[in-house]
Amino acid sequence: MLLRGLTWLVLFQLLGTALNILFLPMLPGPIIGMLLLFVFLLLRGEVGAPINEAASGLLRYLPLLLVPPAVGVMVYAEQLAADFWALAGALGLSLVLSLLFCGWLMQKLIDRQTRKEQQS
Repeated sequence: MLLRGLTWLVLFQLLGTALNILFLPMLPGPIIGMLLLFVFLLLRGEVGAPINEAASGLLRYLPLLLVPPAVGVMVYAEQLAADFWALAGALGLSLVLSLLFCGWLMQKLIDRQTRKEQQS
C-alpha cells in the first residue's frame, strides 16, 4: 500500500517535470506535479488510502527539509540584513495577499458545503 502511494506521488512529480521541460519552464516541475495531484484529488473527491499512507510517512521527515534553508539564513545573514526592508515588504505583501485569498477560498468552500447540506 505504501509503495503504491509513493508511486502515485512520484508519477505526479515526473508528470510535472515533463510539463516543466516541454511547456512551462517558469514553474518548477514538482510544483506543477503538486498542482496536478491537487486537481486529481479534487476531481476524485477523496484522498485514497495509499496516497494518504505515503504522505503521512513523508510528513514525519518534513523538519529535515527545513534544516538547509535555516543554515542558509545563518550563512547569508549580512546580505539579508542589507536588504531587510525589501524582504520585509515582499513578505508583508505576500502575507496580505495570501490571507485575502485564503479568506475568499474559505468562504467559497463554506458556501459549497452549505449548498450540499441543503440539497440533501
